[in-house]
Amino acid sequence: MGMKRALLVALLFLTLAAESSSTLIYVSDYFSFVGADQHGRVAFALDNNRGRDGEAFQAEHFVVLHDERDGWMDVAGNGPYDNLKKELDRIPDSPFFQFTGAPEAGLTISSTQNQLTLRIDPIPLRHQRTEDNSRLWMGSASAVLTWQGRTLHGRVIYEYLAMLDFNRLTRTYFGLWNEFQGLYLSLDGTGDVYLHSQQGGRLEPVSGKLVGFAVMNEATDYLNDLDVTVVNREFALGFYRWPTEWRITWRGNKGPASMTLSLSERKGIANWVFGGFSMGIVRGELSYDGRTWPLYGLAELLM
Repeated sequence: MGMKRALLVALLFLTLAAESSSTLIYVSDYFSFVGADQHGRVAFALDNNRGRDGEAFQAEHFVVLHDERDGWMDVAGNGPYDNLKKELDRIPDSPFFQFTGAPEAGLTISSTQNQLTLRIDPIPLRHQRTEDNSRLWMGSASAVLTWQGRTLHGRVIYEYLAMLDFNRLTRTYFGLWNEFQGLYLSLDGTGDVYLHSQQGGRLEPVSGKLVGFAVMNEATDYLNDLDVTVVNREFALGFYRWPTEWRITWRGNKGPASMTLSLSERKGIANWVFGGFSMGIVRGELSYDGRTWPLYGLAELLM
């Protein structure tokens, strides 16, 4: 029921947006998948953004895919596309990706050009945050990715964001992110750990400086007293440095937890001299409740 309530909140937000005087709106659905087959692990992230600015509607995909054997793979569909139906409440289909279903009932993402289909089970709510002009809620569920003849069983971490009086697709906002580090991790293929850390910026009020959850046997475990420490960094082509190692602690439902992570590969997306954007592959382990789990997943870094 929690996911349905979250969807009602999201739909109410969009209804209020339609009835308000604001015609500046931004909505995003982000899917981060990690799965494996006999050939190794694959990580796939697809961010689906759309917005309204006056009478104009926009849409955009951001997509990356990493094969554990072959590294970062080329994926068709990155960039803006026409939002012909002026859709905000659902993800607009594009020539590269089509969407069937809904997160609370199960969703399928298809891409003939990329020989890719992602089938996601119904996603339960794990985290939500609501403010006057913004809504954020997150969940995770089992999923299966078929890609170029392979079938990979794994997990998806899902994030929904909606904001009024904001649209980064049409306008420039300085200080949007500051030291943002989003970690989308598979817990040995049976659960998830999600967290993000930032030192402020325009999006901090909706997302918070520290946000996270863990999932074990489909039960949500909240990360209380979360602490994220960057242990090591490497130089970037500008006046900043990329984080490469982390030590993370929190207090969960079953006591203290500690996690160590290291960045094994990084794909540069953008460089602004005073900051940059990269996606990375991270590996590590979690110690919690008398057990140790291996971790593998994606890092989103906005410095």
